[in-house]
Amino acid sequence: MLFWPPHVFSWGFPFAAALMGSKLVLPGKELSAPALCRLIEQERATLIAGVPTIWNNIYRHLESGAQYDLSSLRYILNGGSAISKSLVEAFEKKYGVAVRGTCGMTEATPVVLTCPIKSHLDGLADEEKFVLKTRQGLLLPGLEMKVVSEGKEVRWDGKEMGELLLRGPWIASEYYKDPERSAATFKDGWYHSGDIVSVDEEGYVIVQDRSSDLIKSGGEWISSVELENKIMAHPAVEEAAVIAVPHDKWQERPLACVVLKESAKGKVTEADILDFLQGKVAKWWLPDKVVFIDEVPKTSVGKFNKKLLREKYSGR
Repeated sequence: MLFWPPHVFSWGFPFAAALMGSKLVLPGKELSAPALCRLIEQERATLIAGVPTIWNNIYRHLESGAQYDLSSLRYILNGGSAISKSLVEAFEKKYGVAVRGTCGMTEATPVVLTCPIKSHLDGLADEEKFVLKTRQGLLLPGLEMKVVSEGKEVRWDGKEMGELLLRGPWIASEYYKDPERSAATFKDGWYHSGDIVSVDEEGYVIVQDRSSDLIKSGGEWISSVELENKIMAHPAVEEAAVIAVPHDKWQERPLACVVLKESAKGKVTEADILDFLQGKVAKWWLPDKVVFIDEVPKTSVGKFNKKLLREKYSGR
């Protein structure tokens, strides 16, 4: 077992490994793709957990021709933010490594969702399974959830969105010495997560966005996460972050910040990205603008730092 748990996972994996009698491999501060691949090879790791930035880096490194014996690796556990379908498919088809989504948070100490495929769904086509594996998954036994929009629970149809509310024995009930924040977050016995999700008919939760990152355009919601994953399916795109920028008529519109692969720089245009999205998302989801940047800024735990992007591009 190997994990890169910058935050929540570090409160769960040490206990899980000890209870299962598993070896725990800690990479320390060296988190480059070559270092992680060497560690997997040397320690014969079977499972690795982390955020999509790690998987993108490892995949690009392997695709560059780097050679390692990663035959021991069986599972990738993805958390922090959604992973793209194209990356799930690539890891499974090219390297034989299964990807499983998870969702945790500090206030849940640490995990609330995980994404096994139900036995009666084994017969799904590969494409449908890959889509399913990008989801954060099913609620863990012992917890309760509801998804609420404007005071009403949404339908479990995979489309209606609302805020994920949680309660259960390992869900926090307040913040330490912070009554104001506690009152705003823990209400009527429920933890209000701030995650905007939908739930499909099978009970699989799809985290659409953080409430602060959703784009509200003309009264309708656009998921920046889903739009990012569609853009990152383009073969020339290395990373993409989508943010809301103010708009006089529609309130907010999406702006896509795109990092191209080295081989594609100067060759792929804004029109190419928008053409690629045609038919993959609703027409009104299409970004008003695509800007090409050298790197998407990251937080200390490897997530996209959209706050910095909004500060830079809010005037566009």
